[in-house]
Amino acid sequence: MFGPQMFDMFLYMVTCSVLRCLPVCPTDVSDEDSISSVVQTLTEQLKHTGLNLLINNAAIVVPAMPGPLSETTKKDMMDVYNTNVAGPFLLSKMLLPLLVKAAETHRPEKDKGSSMSCRRSAIINVSTLAGSIEKCPENFHMAPIYPYRTSKAALNMLTRCQAVDFKVSNVLVTAIHPGWVRTEMGGAQAPLNTQDSVQGMLTVMSSLSDKDSGVLVSWEGERIPW
Repeated sequence: MFGPQMFDMFLYMVTCSVLRCLPVCPTDVSDEDSISSVVQTLTEQLKHTGLNLLINNAAIVVPAMPGPLSETTKKDMMDVYNTNVAGPFLLSKMLLPLLVKAAETHRPEKDKGSSMSCRRSAIINVSTLAGSIEKCPENFHMAPIYPYRTSKAALNMLTRCQAVDFKVSNVLVTAIHPGWVRTEMGGAQAPLNTQDSVQGMLTVMSSLSDKDSGVLVSWEGERIPW
């Protein structure tokens, strides 16, 4: 559930990675029936090998333009939470059997001394620096959007919880900040283009291991405090 430019970013990620072997299945992550449908499709196609990588990338910003707290409604909060948090939660929950299957099917990369990797089984939650509680005093003035910020903070906690919960199954879970990117959401003034952001994230993802499960990193590989 994202606009044309965000979809372009997703497609670029697909063409740059092994994900291109999968079919494109349109999904509305705010709709549980839509999620169930795509999970059924993937289960039928991947039941023997499992799913190696789930990237929770869909997100919305409401209101579209930063506004004061007095203009933010309960509906704004719930709509954003539904897409940015409940959506990734449901996708991860429903696809977990396939992720566990992949972890069981693919042997760990012993030469790298890690039992976890994106090549084996992983969930990547696309988060943001704006979701960092510690960094909020430094950057709140740049994007004073309560629904978006709080939803991404919740996504970060979801990442941490999943990392602890799924460790026994060797499923890596990491949150990644793509940078301030020129997309429909990021705006034309953003300094980073989609190609550089995606290439950076793919490089970071290719190097993730056990020590990176349950953390928030940037598209350049820098650890970001919660």
